[in-house]
Amino acid sequence: MSGLRERKKRQTRQLLSDTAIALFLEKGFDAVSVAEVAAAAEVSKPTLFRYFPAKEDLALHRFADHEDEAARVVTERPAGAGPLDALRAHFLRGLDRRDPVTGLCDDPDVLAFQRFLYGTPALVARLHGYQARSEAALARALGGEPLPARLAAAQIVAVLRVLAEENARRMAAGESADAVHPEAVAAAELAFRRLRDGLPL
Repeated sequence: MSGLRERKKRQTRQLLSDTAIALFLEKGFDAVSVAEVAAAAEVSKPTLFRYFPAKEDLALHRFADHEDEAARVVTERPAGAGPLDALRAHFLRGLDRRDPVTGLCDDPDVLAFQRFLYGTPALVARLHGYQARSEAALARALGGEPLPARLAAAQIVAVLRVLAEENARRMAAGESADAVHPEAVAAAELAFRRLRDGLPL
């Protein structure tokens, strides 16, 4: 029964986020109220706030789902695999399947969402909080002395962000994911080599 409840909660969260994003894309973030999102999703405002404490969270739900992704990859890596090797393999798999998190995705809906996201100052500011929590989770997963772990996590998260931003920039400029893929792979390999040269992981 608890499994069913959790599934229903996930479905409700997804419905609320999808409804909000559709309205934001249509009218603009500032022009849509939380009450309008709740009405469109056929839930009450208090119900919406139980799932999303702030309006910005409705738009950033997709990022929140990935907040501890790097930490999970490190924690769940195969025996004998180093953290950097696991993160590199995970990122390359993401490029292969055109995962939007890697930036290498030319799906029109994804591109529209990214234009909306990076064109909305309140959401860009909120993204920093997600990145900080991602760094903290990764540092805990790496273990060891706190400061070296934090320094390593910050470098890794920054590299992943820069790779994704460069891929997204090229998608926004009209290049295709298939055409960019070989260069995106080469850039990721270079980035992880640089990390490996500088980090004892």
